[in-house]
Amino acid sequence: MEKKVVVSRFFDAPRSRVFEAWTSAEHLPQWFGPAGFTVHSCQAEARAGGVFRLCLRSPDGRDFWVRGEYREVMAPERLVIACAADDEKGIERLRETIQVTFAEEAGRTKLTVHVVATGPTPRAAALMEGMDQMWAQTVQRLHGHVKERK
Repeated sequence: MEKKVVVSRFFDAPRSRVFEAWTSAEHLPQWFGPAGFTVHSCQAEARAGGVFRLCLRSPDGRDFWVRGEYREVMAPERLVIACAADDEKGIERLRETIQVTFAEEAGRTKLTVHVVATGPTPRAAALMEGMDQMWAQTVQRLHGHVKERK
C-alpha cells in the first residue's frame, strides 16, 4: 500500500531560516509532528547520509520513533529524507520518503513537502489514513515556530 501527501505553505521568513528548522536538532523538537505530539529525543546531521532520528510522544504518552537519514541536502533549496516509523513496541510500521523544497517567491518562502509512505500491514493503512491531516498540522506547527523566531 502507498500513500502520497503534498502540503505547501508560504512563510514570511527567509528560506534559510525555514531550512534551518528542518536540519537542526535544536529546532526540530520545537515543531515536528502533529498537534499534541512532543519530541523528546532528536538527532539531525544535515548532510547526505546523515542521521535523522527523533522520538514523537503522543498525547496519550506512547512513543513513536522515526529513524532514517538525510539522502539529499542542498541548502537552502531542497531536502530528501528517507525514514521508517516504529510503533511503541519498536516494530516498523511505515516507511516514508520526505522531499522538501524551499523556494523564494516575492520575499517569502514557499515550502512544499512531498511525502510518499509505504507499508504492508493494516496498521500501516490506518496510519496512512490520517497522514494528510498529520502533515498539515506539522507544517502549521513549523509555521508557528518560524514566526516566533523573527
